[in-house]
Amino acid sequence: MPHSSTIHESLTAVFQVRRFPDMITAGQSRSEPVDPNSVRPAPGWHTELAVLLWQRAMEPQTGTWSLPGGRLRDDEDLDASARRQLAEKVDVRELWHLEQLSVFSDPHRVPGPRRIASAYLGLVPLTADPRLPADTRWQPVSTLPDMSFDHGTVVHHARARLAAKLSYTNIAFALAPAAFTMSTLREIYCAALGYDVDTTNLQRVLSRRKVITPTGATAAPGKTGGRPAAVYRYTDTGIRVTDEFAALRPPN
Repeated sequence: MPHSSTIHESLTAVFQVRRFPDMITAGQSRSEPVDPNSVRPAPGWHTELAVLLWQRAMEPQTGTWSLPGGRLRDDEDLDASARRQLAEKVDVRELWHLEQLSVFSDPHRVPGPRRIASAYLGLVPLTADPRLPADTRWQPVSTLPDMSFDHGTVVHHARARLAAKLSYTNIAFALAPAAFTMSTLREIYCAALGYDVDTTNLQRVLSRRKVITPTGATAAPGKTGGRPAAVYRYTDTGIRVTDEFAALRPPN
């Protein structure tokens, strides 16, 4: 059945933990995926939560940055639309988690015909490195460039949802590699939450909740030697609630 004059679109805030130069400005393009076997970034680089954005080349709001998305087709549901837009427009296919975030329906959110947006949160694992179009960038969530329409609000809603779910679910499985040391997992949590997390406490909490499982393997020792670090995996590769009353809080 054809849609009415109101356009329904999907928008997805896709997050990945990536590395950026220490001297960073909004809209810069340089970043690199995190090597799970080398948790400490090289001098001059740091780890942050990044969001995938593309730069508008046409009006309205030429030059601003948008979330990937587009019109819902008559023959697809919203989840299928979000995944199709990511695959077709920005080559993101290795998406380990996708959930609907909210509906944005202000009649004046964009100029022209009315558009209702169903916004999604999507997570890409540490090891993925999709081949992006020339107009598309991973941007640090902490230094967003000039955003199109209400897309900046969508990013902030998605970041808040992710931070909340890190407390009471196992959602970090979708940001982590298949196997990891606790140092790597700590780096993921610190980047996603935006504040420091203690490695020992993180291991204790996640082990008690049976979120992570030792693989029995150890990582290769670093250049300075020392005891090899134990390697873990997530017990489940689908989201589940681990403690509905838990809340991670930044240190005092």
